[in-house]
Amino acid sequence: MVPVGREGADYRERPAHDPVDPDEIDDADAPPETRAAAVAAARHGERLDKLLVALAPECSRNHLQHLIAAGHVRIDGGPAATASRRVRAGQRVEVDLVPTAESQAYRAQSMALERLYEDDDLLVLAKPAGLVVHPAPGNWSGTLLNGLLAHHAGAAALPRAGIVHRLDKDTSGVMMVGKTLAAVTALVRDIAARRVHRRYLALAHGAVAEERFSVEAPIGRDPGMRLRMAVVAGGKPARTDVERLAVSGSGKSGISALSCTLHSGRTHQIRVHLASRGHPLVADATYGGRPALGLERQALHATELRLEHPITRLALEFACAPPADFAAAWAAVGAPAHPRRAE
Repeated sequence: MVPVGREGADYRERPAHDPVDPDEIDDADAPPETRAAAVAAARHGERLDKLLVALAPECSRNHLQHLIAAGHVRIDGGPAATASRRVRAGQRVEVDLVPTAESQAYRAQSMALERLYEDDDLLVLAKPAGLVVHPAPGNWSGTLLNGLLAHHAGAAALPRAGIVHRLDKDTSGVMMVGKTLAAVTALVRDIAARRVHRRYLALAHGAVAEERFSVEAPIGRDPGMRLRMAVVAGGKPARTDVERLAVSGSGKSGISALSCTLHSGRTHQIRVHLASRGHPLVADATYGGRPALGLERQALHATELRLEHPITRLALEFACAPPADFAAAWAAVGAPAHPRRAE
């Protein structure tokens, strides 16, 4: 049975800044999404902030008021300075949906969470493929953050509802969430100090020749395509250790089953590092992968998480079995069902 979190905890004390490295969470440098609409006759004379709720229903009214004050809302091309301004029929209203670290900007949405562990301070869950972790342009609702806000009341007072690292939308597997400010702070510090160990299973194009190797190459925004990352001079340091577990086929037409261990947590790190070595993930179209073995989404699964409990400091280890689509493709390559951890 999953322990029930305590009620009535004091979450009022908040950090002066967001302690989470944005590179671990979301594509913070991506351009904001802009929404625009002409004011309908039925909304003539309505308050601007009320109109924006209809235009961006994923966001709270308080957050939309903040966007107005920050200059992210325009009427007929000019800045709209006050939330109480009355709009007129036919006016064009635009709003830049700028992401925020404050969880209060988003609405709670109940969803099923597959919990591997939970206590008053820590939640470890199995994320399904297809679930977006944090709201971002194009995905402002139905995210894990929305689900966490519905899961426990304290999430609304935490940066990013307690999310301290992310998995890409199409990556499945184990991830952790802090439930109190003390836990979030400790987890962020442990990640920065490389005391949290994360291992992934991956299926990559091409027959990998080496049994074990490391890719140590800096990662930053791709200068030619802002929605991608790349190995670039001046990027953030990143290292991925790779172990070959099985190979099906030969040469470029082969497919390799790999175990990947992170020593950093850069955006798209495994995807970028393997692609830079000529082995893009199966079905990872962003980095040159093609569908294969029945997989239509990138072939990456977070299988193992090891950490110290953020409060008790007891050693914890969690394993998460791959979902059916990944498991079938993994077996087709001849990889072991329960790959050992390389020491």
